[in-house]
Amino acid sequence: MKAVKAGLAAITGACLLSACTMFGGGGDTTEQRVVQDVAGSSNPYLWRASLDTFAEMPLVSADSFGGTIIYDWREFPNAPGERVKATVFILDSRLRADGVKVSVFRQTNETGAWTDALVDPETAIQLENAILDRARNLKAAEIG
Repeated sequence: MKAVKAGLAAITGACLLSACTMFGGGGDTTEQRVVQDVAGSSNPYLWRASLDTFAEMPLVSADSFGGTIIYDWREFPNAPGERVKATVFILDSRLRADGVKVSVFRQTNETGAWTDALVDPETAIQLENAILDRARNLKAAEIG
């Protein structure tokens, strides 16, 4: 019975988060509400900030209890023949600099076949910093 309740809570949380992103987010009030609604072991500010930072990427799955967000491949117009995907891991329930880890994957299209390509290690660090900055802003907006 506890497992069913936990599953329903996870589905409800995911629906709340996806509805917020699907319908354009809203202002600070919506962001504050979403941050308050996220339950589980993940830090709600890091969770929301991760969704905001990767808003342009197609979402494959999101598990707020496990702290994992998986994004699918996306091509960008300014980099033809190249696509990227990412996975975000929220590692702590506290808002800490080491509480988020981003893994970035890149492929290039060579003669019609996608092949794995190197990713600059600085890319993941920059994305982690962007998530942390957004999370701090969300927390400041809630306090202020």
